[in-house]
Amino acid sequence: MIIDTIENLEKYATLNSLFPKVVEFLRSNNLNAMADGKYEIQGNDLFVTITTTKGKTPDEAVLETHNKMIDIQLPLTAAETYGYTHRSLLPDTDYNEEKDISFAPDMVADSYVTCQPGMFIVFFPQDAHAPCISGSPEFRKAIFKIRA
Repeated sequence: MIIDTIENLEKYATLNSLFPKVVEFLRSNNLNAMADGKYEIQGNDLFVTITTTKGKTPDEAVLETHNKMIDIQLPLTAAETYGYTHRSLLPDTDYNEEKDISFAPDMVADSYVTCQPGMFIVFFPQDAHAPCISGSPEFRKAIFKIRA
């Protein structure tokens, strides 16, 4: 997991060959002005979803993992807190290959980190994360999905 400001995203570009395309997309687009929806950048290997979502409490947020994709998440209109647990600490759960997701609904995150608008957080396949924890009843966010 990585958390930092958007200005520093380029410093992590060598971690994945598709990260520089995320940096370029952010330079070329105003995420706040984009409508909710999915935007393909490089087919199914790299896309971003802009979404308006409901804030959850830590008890409502569910830990999730992905096998094939890396998430770069950016809260746009309000702070978002994420629960975090290393994947190795989770019990075996059902994996939905089509959606590249598994959930651990009976687990509570080991720790929490808060990301403000203007920041980003990266979750790799080994990072179980419980997103959408926010004091705001509703907020907008961007989720970049990058082939791992």
